[in-house]
Amino acid sequence: MASRLLREASAYLRQHAGNPVDWWPFGDEAFAEARRRNVPVFISVGYAACHWCHVMAHESFEDPATADYLNEHFVCIKVDREERPDVDTVYMAATQAMTGQGGWPMSVFTLPDGRTFYAGTYFPPRPVQGMPSFRQVLEAVSAAWSERPEEVQRSAAQLAAHLASAQEGNRRLLGPLLDAGALAAGSAEAEEEAAESGRTLSAAVQTLAGLEDRQYGGFGGAPKFPPSTVLRFLLAHARSGGSTAGEAAALAERTLGAMARSALYDQLEGGFARYTVDRRWAVPHFEKMLYDNVQLLALYAQWTRLARDPGDRRLALRVTRETATWMLDRLRVEGGGFASSLDADTVMEGRRVEGGTYVWTPAQLDQVLGAEARLVLDLLDLESGTMTGHGGTPDPGRDSASTLHFGRPLSEDEEDVWLRHRPSLLAARNRRPQPERDDKVVAGWNGLALAALASAAVALSDAGEEEDAQRFLGAARDAASYLLRVHRAGPTLRRVSHDGRAQGIEGLLEDYAAVAEGLFALYSATGEDQWYAAAESLVLAAESRFLASDVLQDTALRPNQLVNAQGPHAAADPLDGPTPSGAALFAGVLLTYSAYSGSLRHRALARSLLRYVDVVGAQAPQAAGWALSVLQFLQEGPRELAVTGTDASAVQELLRAARDVGGPGLVTAWRIVGDAATVSETRVPLLQGRDPGAVPAVAYLCRGMVCRRPVSTAAQLRELLAEG
Repeated sequence: MASRLLREASAYLRQHAGNPVDWWPFGDEAFAEARRRNVPVFISVGYAACHWCHVMAHESFEDPATADYLNEHFVCIKVDREERPDVDTVYMAATQAMTGQGGWPMSVFTLPDGRTFYAGTYFPPRPVQGMPSFRQVLEAVSAAWSERPEEVQRSAAQLAAHLASAQEGNRRLLGPLLDAGALAAGSAEAEEEAAESGRTLSAAVQTLAGLEDRQYGGFGGAPKFPPSTVLRFLLAHARSGGSTAGEAAALAERTLGAMARSALYDQLEGGFARYTVDRRWAVPHFEKMLYDNVQLLALYAQWTRLARDPGDRRLALRVTRETATWMLDRLRVEGGGFASSLDADTVMEGRRVEGGTYVWTPAQLDQVLGAEARLVLDLLDLESGTMTGHGGTPDPGRDSASTLHFGRPLSEDEEDVWLRHRPSLLAARNRRPQPERDDKVVAGWNGLALAALASAAVALSDAGEEEDAQRFLGAARDAASYLLRVHRAGPTLRRVSHDGRAQGIEGLLEDYAAVAEGLFALYSATGEDQWYAAAESLVLAAESRFLASDVLQDTALRPNQLVNAQGPHAAADPLDGPTPSGAALFAGVLLTYSAYSGSLRHRALARSLLRYVDVVGAQAPQAAGWALSVLQFLQEGPRELAVTGTDASAVQELLRAARDVGGPGLVTAWRIVGDAATVSETRVPLLQGRDPGAVPAVAYLCRGMVCRRPVSTAAQLRELLAEG
C-alpha cells in the first residue's frame, strides 16, 4: 500500500505513506499495474511546503471513503515536483492547456501509457462556487473511462499532439547550434549581433520599467513573487555603463529595498518566504524555499557593492548576513548540504495552521516587550500585515494576528530600536512550534547555494566582517564537498539525496549547470583549484549528456510515459520559472568556462544558446532574466583577470579593486604562490605561466587570453579596468 513511499527521499512522499490511498511512486511499475487492471492513472503532484497540498491531503487523501474509491478505480501516483521536475513540467503543461491555469496540488488523469486526458489542480471535498467536488471529478472520470473510451483516447491523443507542438516551439526558439568557427570575433556578422543584443538589453530594461509597481516595488500586482532572475539582470546591467544602466540600478534598488523591509522577509530571523498574496508585500505565503533564498542572498550580496545610499548599504549587508545565517541554522543537514524548504504550515495543537509560527497579535507583542512595546509597535505596519481576509484555512487566532514588517525605510535610530528588541521577540517565537523541514538535498539548488554563500562571504569580507565571511565560505566548501561526495558518481550527477544517500533520477541540465555555477563561484572566492576542476568536469559532462542531435535537452533520459505525453522530440525549455532555466544556467557556465580555459568552441556554444534572448528578452524579460544577465556578461566581455603573487594581502588588495570596478563581464582567477615554479602546477589555463616576478602581486587583464600589460597596484588595475 502507501508504505511504498516510506523509503523515498522526498519528505512530501513520506508524508503520504500513512494515507489509506494506495500510492505508488512515479515509475514503470505503477503504469504497468494500470495496464494490468485496465484502469486510468491518477497522478497527484505537490511539494512538502505547499499549504494547499496539505489541505487536499487532509480533506481527501486521508478520508477512507475517498481513498477506497481511488483505490478501486485508479492506480494512484504521488509525485514531488521538486524531486521530479521532468514529470511536473510535462503534466503542468497539460493542466494549463486544458484549464488555462496551473498550480499545486496538481491533479492529473492519464492513460496507462502516460498521456493526459483530464487535469486540474485543487478540488474541494464538496462543491464550492461552481467547482465540483473531488469525488464528483473522480466519478466523472471513471464513467468516461468505462462508458466513452473512444472519447478518452481521442482527448489524450489531441492533448499529446498539442504538447508535442509546444516542444517544436522550444526547438525553434533555441534554434540550431553554431559551430566554433561561426561569428568570429570582429566579423561584420558578430558586430551586428552584438549591436542587436545591446538593443535587446536596453529594451528589456524599458519593458521592466513599464511593468514596475512604483508604489510598492516589484513588477505587476498580487500575488507578488520575488523577481530574482530579473534582478540579477538589472544589477548586471546597472554596472554596464550603458544608457539604461541608471534606470536598471533604480529599478533593482526599489524592489530590493521594498522586499527587505516587507513581510516577505523574516524580520526576526532572516530568510524570505515564497511570495506574498497582496501587492504590498505584507502577507506572505509562509513557506521558505532554498531556491528562493539562495538567489536572493546572491542579489543582496551584490547590492552591498552597488547601493548608493548608506542606509540601503546597511540594509543590504544586514539581509546578506541574516539570510546566510538563517540558511546555516535552519536548512543545513548533516554532512554540509542544504535541505529544500520549511513548511508554510505549523502543527499547533494537532492541526496545521498556515503561518502559525510567524504571526503576532498586539497582546503577544505586549507580553514580550512590556513597557517598551509602544516603541516597537510604532515601527511596524501591523494593519496591512493582518491575516484577516487573506484566504488560507480560516483560523480565529491566526486571522486576528499580523506579520511583522515595516513597509518603509527606518532611520538609524529606529533601526537601533528594532535591533535592540528583536532578540527577545525571536526567543519567544522559537518557543513556539516550528514548521516542518523537507530534508531532501537537491543538487541544483545546492549549487546555487554555493554561489550565494561565496558571494556573501566576499561581500562581507570587503565590508570588514571577516568572521562571518569565513563562516559562510566554510559552509560553501562543506556543501561543495557534500555534492561531490554524495551526488556525483563518475561523470554522472544525481538530482536528490536524503540522509547522505543519493536516490532517484539523474540530475537534469539545471542540476549540472547550477552545481558548476556554484563551483566556479567557490573557486573565484577561494582560489582553490579543486573547485575549478570539479566545475570543468560537470560542464563537459553536461555538454555530453544534454546536447543531442544539435538540440539542447533538459533531461538525459526521458521515461516512456513522458515521451508518450509530449512527443518524442523534446527540447529544453529556455524560459525561467521560480528557478533559472537549465538552458540559461548552461549558457552562463559555458561562458565562464570559456573565459577560464580559452575555449572558443564553448564561447560560441554559449552565444548560440543565447540567441533566443533576442527573440523574447525585450517583450518578456520576466521569463528570461537569467539569460539576459548572461547576455550582459557576454556583451561586457567576458574579460579575464589573472592575479598571482607571493604576498596574500597584496593579492587580496588587487582582487578587491577588481570587484569594485570590474563590471559584470569579469572572470577572476587567482593564486598565492611560494615561487614561480608553483604557478605552472595550476589546472586553470588562465593562470598558467603567470609569473609574479619580483613584486608581491601582479594582475593580468586579458580578453580571449590576450593580455594587457601586467600591473601590480590597485590604482593601476582600476585604471586599466576603467579603460574597458
